[in-house]
Amino acid sequence: MSETIGTWVDGIETRVLPADDRGLQYGDGLFETMLMRGGRARFLDAHLARLSNGLARLGIGFDAWDALRADIDRATKLAPALAVLKVIVTRGTGPRRGYSPRGCEHARRIVMLFATPPSPDFAAGVDLRIATMRATSQPALAGLKHLNRLENVLAAMEPEHYAHFESLMLGHSGELVGGTMSNVFAVHGRAISTPRLVESGVEGIMRAVVLYESAGLGLAPEERRLTPADLLTADEVFITNARLGVVPARRVGEHAFRMRDTAMRLRTHIEALDA
Repeated sequence: MSETIGTWVDGIETRVLPADDRGLQYGDGLFETMLMRGGRARFLDAHLARLSNGLARLGIGFDAWDALRADIDRATKLAPALAVLKVIVTRGTGPRRGYSPRGCEHARRIVMLFATPPSPDFAAGVDLRIATMRATSQPALAGLKHLNRLENVLAAMEPEHYAHFESLMLGHSGELVGGTMSNVFAVHGRAISTPRLVESGVEGIMRAVVLYESAGLGLAPEERRLTPADLLTADEVFITNARLGVVPARRVGEHAFRMRDTAMRLRTHIEALDA
């Protein structure tokens, strides 16, 4: 269970948010969740670069980068040895009600700091399942970590989800997209594959780190179309997210995997990065 240490809205410590904020009204915004370890936010520059790219794609004007970094520095001073930092940027509050953002001139930034327990020992692997809930196709939003996460919420509400570590979601044509909180990889020999996220899904920071670092470990990374059948023929399957890192799968549904060597090599290598 994560305990909230502090919340800052536009630099002011408060948990109060205007009821007409477009992030609350329409999910009009983006967020980043990052691990803080030893007083540092891991892969901070990568998270902020993804946030900047997402804001540009959504047409949200944001010029408070120095103020945001000051908020993060303030949170860092309060962070225990292990914590989670969440950054949210919404389009803010507009002069009129309705979907049109015309007149919204000031984006709103929210920074939240949580204490978090150490990650479990994942050497034995975790159990995954395929969710019934499917991800909708919307190329304009593909890759973005936007605030509209109801599909993930509904997948995580399915009764079988609670008996598994994570649920994997499929797209409209049956291809793999990723987990409710993760990206997914399949290992075939030295080839590691993850779904192309051209219609839905989130381009995770740890996903990008794995794709970049794996070549240096003698692996061949690839983004391609993956289906559940590709998981059943894989030597290994693993999932990734920024807080948990690389997490090997023990099984997907009833199909068990005996190998976790590639996932654990990647996990050990990435845990050692000074990022």
